[in-house]
Amino acid sequence: MLDRVPDTVSVYEVSPRDGLQNEPTVVPLEQKVRLVEALLAAGITRIEAASFVSPKWVPQLADGEQLLARFGRREGITLSALCPNARGFERAASVGVAEVAVFLSASETHNRKNINRTVDEALAIYAEVTEMARAEGVRVRGYVSTVWGCPYEGEVEPARALSITRRLLEMGCYEISLGDTIGVGTPLQTRRIVDLFAREVGLDRIALHLHDTRGTALANILVGLEHGVRTFDASVGGLGGCPYAPGAAGNVATEDLVYMLHAMGVSTGIDLDALWEAGQVAEAVVGRPLPGKVHKAGTRWRRS
Repeated sequence: MLDRVPDTVSVYEVSPRDGLQNEPTVVPLEQKVRLVEALLAAGITRIEAASFVSPKWVPQLADGEQLLARFGRREGITLSALCPNARGFERAASVGVAEVAVFLSASETHNRKNINRTVDEALAIYAEVTEMARAEGVRVRGYVSTVWGCPYEGEVEPARALSITRRLLEMGCYEISLGDTIGVGTPLQTRRIVDLFAREVGLDRIALHLHDTRGTALANILVGLEHGVRTFDASVGGLGGCPYAPGAAGNVATEDLVYMLHAMGVSTGIDLDALWEAGQVAEAVVGRPLPGKVHKAGTRWRRS
């Protein structure tokens, strides 16, 4: 049990991007707008809404410009998009985004499978993206995937993720999200990873992005919380997965995370009942049951 908890935690919602990219069919634009509107209505202020990767590889997210243009820039709201290269950044900048994200893996094999580049090749491209972003006054978030393990290489040495993180921070990324892409992490492993990053780079610019494939995401979040992490990625209803990580389930469900935090006295600025409603929208949008626990059971006061 935690001896003390922070007053607040920041929740970074990834369902419109990380969630929908893994769906077998393309969700229509109007349904994506409906989902983002429901998330905003719940009080979520940081949402990764789109991806400017090639539509050839991720057709589910080909309408990123149209989606972001529907919302524009709003005071106190961050709608971001993945940008794999300069062309992706140009597409994002054309609709006035305030934040973009770059992404790569701690595992060389997964990096090649996911973005068809080595780690060094990817970092060279992202140096160009971050330079373009700085010139436009756009913030850049970084993702490092497969930190806890790789579906192709197995265990990954945490020092590899640390080295990549340092380079992304040096480029100017304001925050780095460390990913358990296939959901293999355990609390002891998470403690070792978080302790390493706390010693070497500090945790004020570190987030955790934990998939719940084996049901350990919340346990790992508690470890991160105890050791000083204050930003956690999540996906409403547990929506998501990774097209290039066989067997990966969705991120930790946002409702499960917020329920736990609120019950512990930690503020997120999110209305849990409205978030539950957003989960129902997400389920309707994708047309299949979603796995989140609170999504299924309801909030403490709800039995539907």
